[in-house]
Amino acid sequence: MTGIGSLRPARGARRRRHRVGRGRGSGTGNTAGRGTKGQKARSGAHPRPGFEGGQLPLVKRVPYRRGVRGAGSNMTGGGPRPRMETVNIGRLSAFPAGSEVTPETLRQARLVREAKVKILGDGELGHPLVVRAHAFSKSARERIEAAGGRAEVIPLSAGGRA
Repeated sequence: MTGIGSLRPARGARRRRHRVGRGRGSGTGNTAGRGTKGQKARSGAHPRPGFEGGQLPLVKRVPYRRGVRGAGSNMTGGGPRPRMETVNIGRLSAFPAGSEVTPETLRQARLVREAKVKILGDGELGHPLVVRAHAFSKSARERIEAAGGRAEVIPLSAGGRA
């Protein structure tokens, strides 16, 4: 019976590390795998990461920002886009018929974490609800109203993020 003391790594699994610069017969004597001359062949300091030998580095050649960056960017003057969490109307069927669904009730039901909420139209809603949210997709609004409910938009505050 083999015990834990007789366990060994598989044959050839462990190899001794190759020590460079130990004579020509070792195969990596002389320049020790560093090539011939130059800054990186010397001991001590190496050029910093990104250094391209005095040429203008790629980091400096690529433009920092260019053009209009989209509706929510700071470059357009519109301020940051508000962060919204999405909820599909299929998830709203868990609320009883005729009840009012607000971001606060969605938070209590653990369907969202953020303050701003957008309702999307995936799923079915079988009973009327009064849904108050910061945004609705077109299909979500249509399905809520088709079920006999109301979709009311809560205006976004001028502060941007929730």
